[in-house]
Amino acid sequence: MSGKSGVSGMGGKRILIVDDEPKIIRFIAANLKSLQYETAACQSGAEALKQVDLFDPDLILLDLMMPGMDGFEVLRQLRSFSSVPVIMLTARSNSADKVQGLNLGADDYLTKPFSLDELFARVNAVLRRLDGRMPAPAAASELVVGPVTVQLAQRSVRVGGSPLKMTETEYNLFVLLLQHADKVMTHEQLLSEIWGSEYRDEVEYLRVTIARIRQKLKAHADGQELIVTYPGVGYMARQG
Repeated sequence: MSGKSGVSGMGGKRILIVDDEPKIIRFIAANLKSLQYETAACQSGAEALKQVDLFDPDLILLDLMMPGMDGFEVLRQLRSFSSVPVIMLTARSNSADKVQGLNLGADDYLTKPFSLDELFARVNAVLRRLDGRMPAPAAASELVVGPVTVQLAQRSVRVGGSPLKMTETEYNLFVLLLQHADKVMTHEQLLSEIWGSEYRDEVEYLRVTIARIRQKLKAHADGQELIVTYPGVGYMARQG
């Protein structure tokens, strides 16, 4: 990790840094603060789970390899009560780790060593998504597609009357597909709209998130296939 970034931050956003290496915490925190982010830090998974309530972060930078409770376990427990966006940090470039992290609900993944520009670009991209910068019908407050009802103002989803708990990324992707129901959306369109144009080739992010959404829908959709795959092309939400 090196270099000084020219990237501007999103002032006032709170970022929790979880890493067992104090040097890395100091380095990341100092640079995030220079971009007007508010930061808090902890060096263990157990402490991180407590800090989520105390600090109420907008984003968590979570190291994967920590003694005791590793990043995967932290993420698994976190997702039982929070949808706060998470970027996983790891010294391992193992693609199986990346998929496992995404499967558990991580929003992004960075391999150490990374440049400040790369870190800030990822942080900004995730926070842009959190701000809900995605297309939405201006006049509509409710979206109904087949058995799915979305209250857009509350960002809540119900399927067949049952509430569906989703992460921010899952919600944004699902709503985007629903807003274009019965139209095939390409991998590039979906990645650019939800993750940002710099992610347009990261098809694995899309596949894993679609798989998580389908798994959550399975219990409530009464056997209906609500999201259809068009291999090599993209996905479509089925109207009915």
